[in-house]
Amino acid sequence: MKSNNLKAWLYLLPAIAFLSVFMVYPLVDVFVYSFEESYNSASQSYTGVGLYNYSYVLHDPYFLQAVKNTFLLVIITVPLSTGFALLISLGLNSIKPLKQVFQTVFFLPYVTNTLAVGLVFMILFKKTPYSEGLINLLIGKFGGESVDFISGPYWAKMFVLAFYTVWIVLPFKILILTSALASVNEQYYKAAKVDGTSRFRIFYKITLPMISPMIFYLVITGFIGAFKAYSDAVALFGTDLNSAGMNTIVGYIYDMLYGNGGGYPSYASAAAIILFAIVLTITCINLMISKNKVQV
Repeated sequence: MKSNNLKAWLYLLPAIAFLSVFMVYPLVDVFVYSFEESYNSASQSYTGVGLYNYSYVLHDPYFLQAVKNTFLLVIITVPLSTGFALLISLGLNSIKPLKQVFQTVFFLPYVTNTLAVGLVFMILFKKTPYSEGLINLLIGKFGGESVDFISGPYWAKMFVLAFYTVWIVLPFKILILTSALASVNEQYYKAAKVDGTSRFRIFYKITLPMISPMIFYLVITGFIGAFKAYSDAVALFGTDLNSAGMNTIVGYIYDMLYGNGGGYPSYASAAAIILFAIVLTITCINLMISKNKVQV
């Protein structure tokens, strides 16, 4: 038994070493930096140790705006993308001819460069001196007033960002849920049909419990992915997200390190630890909820 345990640890050693060097050590390093006040990366010096960096970040209006944007993005996109993916997957699962073709079509946006997709969205939504944009032309056809979705009001910019984010994450969720639906034992459906069970009851009592682990997985990864959003906003609004009022927490961290006002690793580290705490808390809450909701 001891020999088997030793072999198991030897097999795990490369993975443990990799995780320690590239995940555990950077996390500890960032945690230490977050308490070092006025840290200078050039001279590797700091003036003191304390909570000033956290106080500064939590009172910085740019950070508070980034937190607001990120939470709105999470609240809007995670439920919508998961719900739409489930509906589309159910539709694909019921289509027998050309099923693989439709699955491929829905998966194409996932393998397309996000910046390229963002450029297409800009063309669709952005108003220019020469064009109102395709979306505004459609709005005008129905008698509505044109809206500047890229440089206009906050709600319009958040709508485009949420729409874009849902579009980007939808293909992966469809792929996962389609696979989960295909793995459900057909005998359950046949037995339910013999008993004259309605379609809604079949879905609620059989399909949903059987694929609940995959739904839970997508919700968890969706929350984590939405909290790490940055490239989506850059693709639509450019690199100066603070001026656009559409920065995210990850964007704020990047700006503190490399942006025009960058060079503040201590502030960036404090913001990164706050983001880590938020994601960890929400993940733990989801894990607690899943104990009663997920069918194992």
